[in-house]
Amino acid sequence: MKIGYKLVAEAFGPQELIRQAVRAEQAGFDFVEMSDHFHPWVEAQGHSPFVWSVLGAIAAKTTTLGLATGVTCPSVRYHPAIIAQAAATLALISDGRFTLGLGSGERLNEHIVGRGFPGVHERHRMFNEALEIIRLLFEGGYQNYDGAYLKLEDARIFDLPAAALPLAIAVSGPDSIALAAKHGDGLFAVEPDPDLVTGYRDAGGTGPLYCEAPLAWAPTEEAAVRAAHSTNAWSVTGWKVMAELPNPVNFEAAAGTVREDDIRQQYACGPDVERHLEVIGQFTDAGFDHIALMNAGDDPDGFFDFFESELRPRLLAQSTPAPTARRAP
Repeated sequence: MKIGYKLVAEAFGPQELIRQAVRAEQAGFDFVEMSDHFHPWVEAQGHSPFVWSVLGAIAAKTTTLGLATGVTCPSVRYHPAIIAQAAATLALISDGRFTLGLGSGERLNEHIVGRGFPGVHERHRMFNEALEIIRLLFEGGYQNYDGAYLKLEDARIFDLPAAALPLAIAVSGPDSIALAAKHGDGLFAVEPDPDLVTGYRDAGGTGPLYCEAPLAWAPTEEAAVRAAHSTNAWSVTGWKVMAELPNPVNFEAAAGTVREDDIRQQYACGPDVERHLEVIGQFTDAGFDHIALMNAGDDPDGFFDFFESELRPRLLAQSTPAPTARRAP
């Protein structure tokens, strides 16, 4: 099992995210992942820097920390050729530490270029074409593509990493699972749903299984619940809501009926390590092996101290196989 740290790009500016990534490496995290947003979810979060600049700076300031986008939509706001070039460059400057997480997108970020945001089935067809283009470009040489939605003309990425750059595909149901098994080297999910894992494996998918575990550290449970409720109430509304709303104000309205008790049910809130292990355990029990811890509390350094001193030792103990008893001669 690999333990990651979710860089909450909607809640912190770029310099602070870089500082947190350096601290995450020092605290013993295996990787960091960062969303690729244009907008924050709600105005109270107040940030949304460009992920590729931030991850590039993190790559230069760390040595062992894995990096991942969690996740990038390569088919509406971006053309997939641009994402393929950006990912190849980041893989090179990080010495092979980068995983390209990809998904079909949310209206929140993709509508801003004025191309509209298609329905889910059309999104998946566009996403399939984008994945085919990225794979073509990673093969090297000049490439062309003539799809129903996306085109590529005499394009070549000149700086490609020697080793294959892994793709982790976001999944939420059968259609996206099929795309992940076809094009991906791993999957990415935000729910502790074992059917996503088994569906991916049954479809022939291999590789790491990424997820995000919702935590909120604070010295008291009440403080953690208040912090998570003020900035992350939207997260309990479900993926159909999260994919379709256009702006932070809409997410604020959608989250208006979310209670603090709803946060308590989904998030591990406060300083109790057992509750944090319980929430993380939902994902490991479902079969995920790359667990990104998303701290919705407002004290990241307090969370890092808690992770180092209490949570990480317990997670390591759980993931270490028990020694096999030796038989007497």
